[in-house]
Amino acid sequence: MTDEMPPDDVKGLSLLTLTHIMYGLFALGTVGVMFLGAGAIAALVVAYLKRADAAGTVYAAHFDWIIRTFWWGVLWAVISALLALVYVGWLAGLATLVWLIYRIARGWLALLAGFAPTSDR
Repeated sequence: MTDEMPPDDVKGLSLLTLTHIMYGLFALGTVGVMFLGAGAIAALVVAYLKRADAAGTVYAAHFDWIIRTFWWGVLWAVISALLALVYVGWLAGLATLVWLIYRIARGWLALLAGFAPTSDR
């Protein structure tokens, strides 16, 4: 897998647009209703459905980034809910929200720069 965007062809342009849409949906779903927003779930479904189409491109790294961010966010949201029983769940929930916003921003900015979200550029 390369760290740079492939040449702009029909497949690449549609994957680029699709990836922007997924980040937008995830951001709306996260900020709109903490983490349980329908937009975040829609972004996850699209990432799973289009994962094979993105194989071998930098977009595959973005799809994996979105999928991992979603599932780790679910884990931390559940832990936050459990911690709410001892009145510290709001701190964990806030930390989860900040982490999710960071992951979405880092991924989206990497997409705009033309790199994988995990590259050191």
